[in-house]
Amino acid sequence: MIDLGRLRALHAVARYGSVNRAAEVLGYTPSAVSQQLAKLERETRTTLIERQGRGIVLTDAAQQLAATAARILELVEDAELTLEEQRGEAIGTLRIAAFPTAARGLLPAALSRLIDEHPGLDVRVDETDPFEAVAAVNRGEVHIAVVHDWANTPLALPEGLARVKLGSDPADVLVPASHRLAGKEFVRAEDLVGERWICQIPGSICHEWLMRTMRRAGVEPDVAYSVAEYQTQLAMLARGIGIGLLPRLGRGPVPDGVVAVPLQPAPSRRIYAVWREIAARRPAIAVTLSTLKQVWPDRSTA
Repeated sequence: MIDLGRLRALHAVARYGSVNRAAEVLGYTPSAVSQQLAKLERETRTTLIERQGRGIVLTDAAQQLAATAARILELVEDAELTLEEQRGEAIGTLRIAAFPTAARGLLPAALSRLIDEHPGLDVRVDETDPFEAVAAVNRGEVHIAVVHDWANTPLALPEGLARVKLGSDPADVLVPASHRLAGKEFVRAEDLVGERWICQIPGSICHEWLMRTMRRAGVEPDVAYSVAEYQTQLAMLARGIGIGLLPRLGRGPVPDGVVAVPLQPAPSRRIYAVWREIAARRPAIAVTLSTLKQVWPDRSTA
């Protein structure tokens, strides 16, 4: 009989393209994954991997077996979900991915409540960008992702994923107190021509939003400082460096020497929880989604 753990290792290598990446996802060492593959070869009396340079490639037989493994693992998952559903208890491991300011401004309250009310639930958190978080949910690496997008930069979901909106998160233009715009009641995109921006790194949703918003107003933004962490952006602003567009969720207090000025039209990002539709039967998913919605009004905002 073929060992299920070895099939899982083969399936991961086929899906992620390398032993190292498969090991990372499975929580094993690369050596352990390689050993599983070697045992599976002996077990099936079939050549499954071939060396190619420093890496490996799967043989045609391995690809066929990996496809069968995918179907078997789906059946195993369905059986596990059915048992959890029948027990009706939120138990087991549940992994949440969230972007940094949600991890700071929303998750602490949610985690505290989940730990208190569901002691059988082992919640783990990964901080990551929304694009990667959605991909991780789709791959089955995490169970729920807290993500965001903007009206002009929507976040596409692969088939089989579901989402619920938790709320909206307004954003402000932040400038040094000595800046020419610091005393304005509000500003428009055309007021920001020639400014040096502090912004999220290219490829992030916030960076894409800034580029699209300013270009729509006929302004090409000059992103002089690509900084992922908002606290670092605030530190630069406090020293009179650049201007920024920062949402309020998890932002914390604006430091001395920095002024928040509303932008018109007022920008607001949309915050969602995302999960795999098939996993919605799991009580742990249901209680976590409910908890995220319950704590949203008490989130930490600027």
